[in-house]
Amino acid sequence: MAKKVFVLLVVVVLLTTTAAYAKDIKLQKKAGDYTVQLKLDKASPIVGDNAATIEVADSAGKPVTDAKVKVDYSMPAMPGMPAMNYSADATQYGGVYNAVMNLSMAGSWNIDVKVTHNNKTVKAKFTIDAK
Repeated sequence: MAKKVFVLLVVVVLLTTTAAYAKDIKLQKKAGDYTVQLKLDKASPIVGDNAATIEVADSAGKPVTDAKVKVDYSMPAMPGMPAMNYSADATQYGGVYNAVMNLSMAGSWNIDVKVTHNNKTVKAKFTIDAK
């Protein structure tokens, strides 16, 4: 009996510890000469508001803080439902860009982060699943 209780306690501690460290999602892609990192504030995106933080770095790895960043997010059309397309302009603060995506339903969402810098626009594409 004591062994079962001990095993159960170990499982609970591991699950709690794992949940404590899985606070956000970090995705990274190359877009032209830039590296774009998209961080979401939840371990699993949800229906409703999801805060996104975007970091843009140049080819030398230096942060780019003078770009225009826009987040386009969409869900493809499904039988009986048209495609959903939304966008949010990201605001720059403290070296990162912030935007809020309001995901209107559960399922797979396509995210395009568009970075305009030095008269050139590049795009990083991501996919997330909202619950």
